[in-house]
Amino acid sequence: MRRRSFLAGLPAVVLQPQTAGMKLFLLAGQSNMAGRGVITPEDQAPIPGVFALNKEMSWVPAVDPIHFDKPIAAAGLARSFALTLLRFAPQQRIGLVPAAMGGSSLDEWQPGGALFAQAIQRAKAAAPGGTFSGILWHQGEADSGKEELARSYTARWVPMMTALRGELGSPELPVVVGQLGEFLRTTEGGCPFSGVVNEHLAQLPLRARRVGFVSSSRLKDKGDLIHFDTAGLHEFGRRYALAYLGLDATWG
Repeated sequence: MRRRSFLAGLPAVVLQPQTAGMKLFLLAGQSNMAGRGVITPEDQAPIPGVFALNKEMSWVPAVDPIHFDKPIAAAGLARSFALTLLRFAPQQRIGLVPAAMGGSSLDEWQPGGALFAQAIQRAKAAAPGGTFSGILWHQGEADSGKEELARSYTARWVPMMTALRGELGSPELPVVVGQLGEFLRTTEGGCPFSGVVNEHLAQLPLRARRVGFVSSSRLKDKGDLIHFDTAGLHEFGRRYALAYLGLDATWG
């Protein structure tokens, strides 16, 4: 019996010479991964060697907004992540695969759900462009409103990420997770258990192999007490990259 290709039924992604052999990164989670920072001219200047898979499944220069989850998608952390990695390996080419969805809860990312399926679909469409080198995850604000969700975060995250890595064909694919904004603690009513979620996020490297944790210390919000501002996202992306380098000794 002939085996059906895992790419069957997906839109064909046309590869150009500059978009072949890339190091691919899946961007997953909710709005602070998608990016809600105010876009500056710097955010729309192409970075040589860095591409993003757009909504139409085509590789394009990675300029913000990279995500398209909602009309308010704006500047994020992915570009500064890629730019930092290139400083350590200028010859590399990087492909960013956006899959985050603003407002999404961890339960919405479980295997069998729409967000998990969409992330896999986009990842597999991107796969001919190179090799997956990591997953960037930022999520938890939506799970900070109820104590039972906050305290069960690790128990729900580990099997989800195990399944996601398995779908990407790499059980120990590096994963970098980011701390929720410290400013959430000042939010009245919205995220009362953000501190509990942050405790779980910080301990994920102890619960799963090749997971790195990134501090959001001193990063500011954009004025809404929920989303990082543009400067904070630029710094956050740099921190994500440094954490990633601690997981992948072969980079460059």
